[in-house]
Amino acid sequence: MIYPTRRAIYLLLAGAPVALALGLIRPELWLVAPGWIGFLLVCLFLDAVAGASPRQLALDARFPHQVGVGDPFDLSLVASGPAAVPRRAEVALAVDERIAPGGRIAGEMRAAGDTGTAGRLTETLSLSATRRGPALIAALWIRWAGPLGLVWKQRRFAIDRSIAVVPSLRAVTEEGRRLFQRNSWFGLRQQRLRGEGSEFEALAEYQPGMDRRAIDWSASARHVKLLAKEYRVERDNRVVLAIDGGRTMAEPVGGMPRVDRAVSAALLLAYAGLKLGDRISLFSFAAKPQALTPAYMHTQDFPALQRAASRIDYAHVESNFTLALTTLSAALNRRSLIILFTEFTDATSADLMIRAAGRLAKTHRLLFVVIRDEELEGEERRRPESAADVTRANVAAAMLTGRQLVIARLQRLGVDVIEVPADAMGASVVEAYLGIKRGGSL
Repeated sequence: MIYPTRRAIYLLLAGAPVALALGLIRPELWLVAPGWIGFLLVCLFLDAVAGASPRQLALDARFPHQVGVGDPFDLSLVASGPAAVPRRAEVALAVDERIAPGGRIAGEMRAAGDTGTAGRLTETLSLSATRRGPALIAALWIRWAGPLGLVWKQRRFAIDRSIAVVPSLRAVTEEGRRLFQRNSWFGLRQQRLRGEGSEFEALAEYQPGMDRRAIDWSASARHVKLLAKEYRVERDNRVVLAIDGGRTMAEPVGGMPRVDRAVSAALLLAYAGLKLGDRISLFSFAAKPQALTPAYMHTQDFPALQRAASRIDYAHVESNFTLALTTLSAALNRRSLIILFTEFTDATSADLMIRAAGRLAKTHRLLFVVIRDEELEGEERRRPESAADVTRANVAAAMLTGRQLVIARLQRLGVDVIEVPADAMGASVVEAYLGIKRGGSL
């Protein structure tokens, strides 16, 4: 496609008052106006035929077929042709709103060589997906101006390829490696017994630095030397990762929906639990229970948990905690650790959730994980400068007070609650899980 630029239109409009003035002053010069138009048309034609033609271009668009939500990835564009191409060209991409707000990305391609004679235009765009699901990259438009700057030469390339946006595994690979290095003694390694846990392992001679409460005084009296009990960390525990996919979890925090952050943290915790020999299940719900996976206990089963997590959809309905937790309790035949990723705002809307959690906490160990609302905390701490700022600060303070009231009611029922920053959610949840295992309270 070839069409005039803004410069050509301005030049045509600039000739109109000049032709009008000449027509009024010297009527015999009326041919100047059509002459000016003809001159511009000739210039437009020469500008259109000079240089490379858009039809001679070939596009090579390269991007990964699968990315994790929130993970950066590169989209590489290479346009090549047999003739010389300009040193720069404008590009526009029609993409899914999961990749760019509004579904449009604009950029600029530059020639691979210094003079543009290499016949290649290249550009690499750094992008990231904000929501899970198939993200379609529909088409690309490329255009450049002719040598005179009077016409645009444009071509549309249909791409019609999708990127599968799945739960991010970056936290699993990076945070998991760091956590296991820091807690290298606490796992399936040669030095797997450290004297902590709840299952008795053996008696060992007391060494300085050991817990004095572990000394077995009866055995020490029989052997005439101090002996201490060594314990083994509990294994083969049932751990259920319950993810709330309701309306409040679909809202973004830090540029990413809460449910996606919960899924990433749950996968990191699942990887750690499988490494430590526990049985891991994934449970999701919204208005009704959605899925409950079998209890996996080997690291080679981790892809099955990843596939189940990728199917957790964004729901725009209120979560039914009574139905979900009752269904989960009926499906569990032994005491389990249930780690629930959810969100709540005030005590009134969370009343049914608190009642359902209280019934579940009588049989199972329950851990609530919620993301700290830094936006509300910032509104409460910000110095007011107007009446509207005072109103916002009071509303934020009331919402934070209601949130703390819900946490206090849950803790009185015997439920553990951790409030974590959005960016450190995975590491904080794994630390809480490891602390529960060290305490041997499963």
